[in-house]
Amino acid sequence: MTTNFVAERTATGSLRIASVPSTHVYVRHLRPPDGPSPFVHLPDPDPDHPSRSTTSTWWPPVMLRPEWAATADFDVFHVQFGFDACSPEDLQRLVDVLRERGKPLVLTAHDLRNPHHPTPQLHDEQLGVLITAADAVVTLTEGAAAQIRRRWDREAIVLPHPHVVELDTMARLRRERAARDTDEFRVGVHIKSLRESMDPFPVLEVLDETLAGLPGAVLQVNGHRDVLDADGARRDDELARWLEQKAAAGRIDLRVHDFLPDDQLWEYLASLDVAVLPYRFGTHSGWLEACRDLGTTVVAPTCGFYADQGPVLSYGFDESHFDAESLRDAVRFAHAARPDHGADVDERRAQRIAVSRAHEELYRRLLS
Repeated sequence: MTTNFVAERTATGSLRIASVPSTHVYVRHLRPPDGPSPFVHLPDPDPDHPSRSTTSTWWPPVMLRPEWAATADFDVFHVQFGFDACSPEDLQRLVDVLRERGKPLVLTAHDLRNPHHPTPQLHDEQLGVLITAADAVVTLTEGAAAQIRRRWDREAIVLPHPHVVELDTMARLRRERAARDTDEFRVGVHIKSLRESMDPFPVLEVLDETLAGLPGAVLQVNGHRDVLDADGARRDDELARWLEQKAAAGRIDLRVHDFLPDDQLWEYLASLDVAVLPYRFGTHSGWLEACRDLGTTVVAPTCGFYADQGPVLSYGFDESHFDAESLRDAVRFAHAARPDHGADVDERRAQRIAVSRAHEELYRRLLS
């Protein structure tokens, strides 16, 4: 059911998309890089003051509240992230409201396994509600689409992840990388605040041993203060002590800090030759896409669909096994070959335009 107002807007103007959320970099880069956008994303309501929009704090997402969806003015409701804040029952109530209003529901399935949850059951139930009810399901890779088909008997539209780093920043940092004159080989592991999906210890032990035998190799480990500081709220004593000992011995370049703003984060990633993802479960990675933007080689585990996102070096790691030798082989190959598995600025610009057009076509088809 589509009102005349929505039909007219669909034919002649920008569509209003209730994207959950709208401020996430993935969502922002669904709009074209230049010129007017055929659709606009409604601003995220402030969780503390739902009548006001916010530019930074969007979680827990107000848009997922059934009472918000019951009265807001939008054409299409598009769920991207944040539904882990809702029970399956709450999501079903949201779906019922959208159906009553005749509003199309789109789900982009970024995570088929929630990286913050120790077990898959709750996320499976949340996905089950949304995938079953959605008028269209989008995902990022063919591997994820195959799993959606197998588990829920739904055909997902596969659209690649657009660039993460802004195009002008990407171009500058790639120029700076090309101008570097050094024999150093810097391998980074970013443990952040230790999501449930992360298991860095076996990865770090192998990297410490392997890089010790490679000329010019440096192992850099970045972590957040809550995990590594002596008084950190989520300090991991065993990991922190191991890192501190290795750093004191000159074996690891240890960087402990709070959340990095984007400009510092991109500088850091661009300074690495290789980024190793220490995940034992997962689906897709925006971190991987940022590394590809900057020409940093990614060594990714075989869990999830990281290798479907773009060229990476793989090593065996999931919830049931860890293949140390495959990690050694990947790092040694990267040291010898110095591959560039990234995408250049022109490729990323063209990809973003194509992804934006595909979303416009999907929205208009659902409203026609």
